[in-house]
Amino acid sequence: MSFVSTTLPSIAILGTGSMGGAILAGLLDPDVTVSGGIRVTNRTAVKADALASNRVTSLSTERDPDANRAAVAGARIVLVGVKPAMVPDLLREVADALEPDAIIVSVAAGVTIATMESLVPGAVLRAMPNTPSVVGRGVTGLSAGTRSTPEDFDLARALFATVGDVLAVPEEKIDALSTISGSGPAYVFLLIEELTRTAVGMGFTPEEAAVMVNGTFRGASELLAHSDEDPAELRRRVTSPKGTTERAIAVLQDANLSEVFDRATTAALARAKELAAG
Repeated sequence: MSFVSTTLPSIAILGTGSMGGAILAGLLDPDVTVSGGIRVTNRTAVKADALASNRVTSLSTERDPDANRAAVAGARIVLVGVKPAMVPDLLREVADALEPDAIIVSVAAGVTIATMESLVPGAVLRAMPNTPSVVGRGVTGLSAGTRSTPEDFDLARALFATVGDVLAVPEEKIDALSTISGSGPAYVFLLIEELTRTAVGMGFTPEEAAVMVNGTFRGASELLAHSDEDPAELRRRVTSPKGTTERAIAVLQDANLSEVFDRATTAALARAKELAAG
């Protein structure tokens, strides 16, 4: 979550699903002030009611077909959180209701800045956050548009900094970033799944395996976060010469994990390009 006091201007979140909800949680951190208020939209009244609070004006298109237009009125930052296929129609819907200085920030995969700039008159930025944003430990790639100013970029950076780290990247790298930080949590969960399966196969209960494996991944990540050393050095410190870990690491390295990860991320990048092409 946020660790320093942050002040942001008025914000609208259009489509408050898992990622929009994560950003909303960051904005509601006690150390974050949103001058001008937060407006969010969803399709259903039930979801809208669940998000409403004294800090959040929550609207639904079920109750008000013009909810998205109402939400962007007065908003300095407009976060677009709907599914990629819905982005063009949403931008057409709100284009003439946007404030002259509004910044559009989209988290939709595959929808290019050029596409969005063709549909709205002002600044557009593209962001690629990942799911650990839900717990304030996200990594977000952020790309400036052709009409965005350094101030616009700094405001967007401050927005995503409420849920983790932010990395500035040119748009041509954002799909590649998505194969690392965007898809990366799934790679980690897969490794946890497989090591848990192995532990159960060695006779541990699923509960015991979860304590060992989940705790080990969490502990190793925290150790890395609090260390000045790189992962290779930390690995070496665990790997005693001629010991058990050295033997296990040798087997893993024989599997050519580097080449496997290269192939996996190349496949993900190819798919990202397919999605961008429609």
